[in-house]
Amino acid sequence: MATTLPSAALHLASSNQNGTNYVETEIVYAQESFPNLSSFIENKEENNDKDQKSTTNKRYMPLLLLNYVLLFVGSLSASMLSKFYFIHKGSSKWVSTWVQSAGFPFLLFPIFLPVLLKYTKRKPFRDFNQKMFLFSVLVGLMLGINNLLISWGVAYLPVSTSALLLSTQLVFTLILSSLIVKQKITFTNLNCVILITISSIIIALDSSHEKAPGLTNKNYFIGFSCTIGASLLFALYLPVMEKIYQRVNCYQMVLEMQLIMEIAATVLATIGMACDGGFSDMKKEAERVFDKGTTVYWVTILSTVVTWQCCFVGTAGMVFLTSSLNGGICSTALLSINVLGGVVVYKDAFGGFKAVSTVLCIWGFCSYIFGNIKMKKNVGRKNNSGPSTELIPRRNSDEIS
Repeated sequence: MATTLPSAALHLASSNQNGTNYVETEIVYAQESFPNLSSFIENKEENNDKDQKSTTNKRYMPLLLLNYVLLFVGSLSASMLSKFYFIHKGSSKWVSTWVQSAGFPFLLFPIFLPVLLKYTKRKPFRDFNQKMFLFSVLVGLMLGINNLLISWGVAYLPVSTSALLLSTQLVFTLILSSLIVKQKITFTNLNCVILITISSIIIALDSSHEKAPGLTNKNYFIGFSCTIGASLLFALYLPVMEKIYQRVNCYQMVLEMQLIMEIAATVLATIGMACDGGFSDMKKEAERVFDKGTTVYWVTILSTVVTWQCCFVGTAGMVFLTSSLNGGICSTALLSINVLGGVVVYKDAFGGFKAVSTVLCIWGFCSYIFGNIKMKKNVGRKNNSGPSTELIPRRNSDEIS
């Protein structure tokens, strides 16, 4: 570092015959004044790895698009496969619950591969503490209960009916996010929530004639109630995760938390299956009950495991990159695709009431999108650095305390 000394300092040092101490002082000064360039670059790389919530980060848009794709593919595929399992005489609700979280080993690849490939210097679980771990376990247990409720709902209700009933989570999400994360209620998001909620009420009032043959009123009511309960738990999950993500600004950590949550949910489902004889029934179901054969049975199970992971990771990524309300709205809007999928694949009835309900759902989502785009433009005219809407993060990572 002595070569980086200013020429004036070297001249003064050499002109002082007894200035050995003076030269040493100047060298120390120069070392403090001219930081090591490689160290600076390393710190900048670490900041880029962590600053993934910021829209100025080059990784933000690819991550956002990736999570949209995961959410779309996961939501549609998981819904269709779950119904396929029950239609072809699969009957274990614990199996249907277990497959929703049992795909957690797949998360090990995006968590550890970047490190092995030297794409990042951040070590997995480096920023985890005891409190974060506890939160992840508790939320995972809540997801496990939510998965069970969804399984009961899908077992007793048509795909289209259960999908539209799940959209009631949106009104719960708006209320809970305003209480937990202080989500601002605007005309845009309130209008969207009202339209989608009305669409759910319409389909609920018109769905009683769609009961499967042999399904009792009691079981239909159980399926209906479980679906509403799942909506409420999912609505609670979204703002709770946004609250936790306020102290997380690295997508890797989101995947790590998701891994812990899915393990907790899988443990809960595994205990339920073991107590109910689910694993032995699973083998019997594959060999003797499932009417498409053993191979198709295990392919269905594996495919459902993968698609549910896509759905949950996409949802978590949307909450992390945007907000809980935006994640809820996107998830709910995709339910309309599930409705159309149920009609096309399984020939679910699609009468006038269901058509109106689907239109309202799509209308609500589109009004939310265009309303927020317009709001963002208006804010940009007044202040280029103004606050973001729900479609993009409301804070950058350097604003997180």
